[in-house]
Amino acid sequence: MLEITQRLGTDCQSDIDDVVCLTHEQRERGRLRLTGQSGDEVRLFLERGKPLLVGEYLRSTCGKTVLVQGAIEPVVTAIAPDWESFSKACYHLGNRHVKVQIGHLWLRMQPDHVLEDMLVLLGLSLQQGHAVFVPESGAYAGLGGGHHHSHGESHSHSHA
Repeated sequence: MLEITQRLGTDCQSDIDDVVCLTHEQRERGRLRLTGQSGDEVRLFLERGKPLLVGEYLRSTCGKTVLVQGAIEPVVTAIAPDWESFSKACYHLGNRHVKVQIGHLWLRMQPDHVLEDMLVLLGLSLQQGHAVFVPESGAYAGLGGGHHHSHGESHSHSHA
């Protein structure tokens, strides 16, 4: 069994000893028990709140290097006919805190029939499929996770 306790980033020169293929949801967890492509059991014991990246390298307590790959999972790709429709779709999905992967006039999300209906009403065409889902990490990802402000002023607001 490999116990993973260290993240090495996405640029590593070590030989790869094993590969784990994780869904988006699994990459968000700091504690996870799974099987590597070698068949060995792998246990993750990492800090919570910082998702694993596709292409990230990990180090086990015994010094082995493990590569994180993205699993193919069900997704919906919405294609906009123009920038105005695309912007409105991004606004409405962001307002609902939906995780999205963004490309040139397209966005990808996990299947949700209510959101899909909304996107069609906004003029986007949908394609059901399977792909590695790599959503945007969020504006505050580089601040240690969570929502932070430091404006030097006192204010409050809610995220309902």
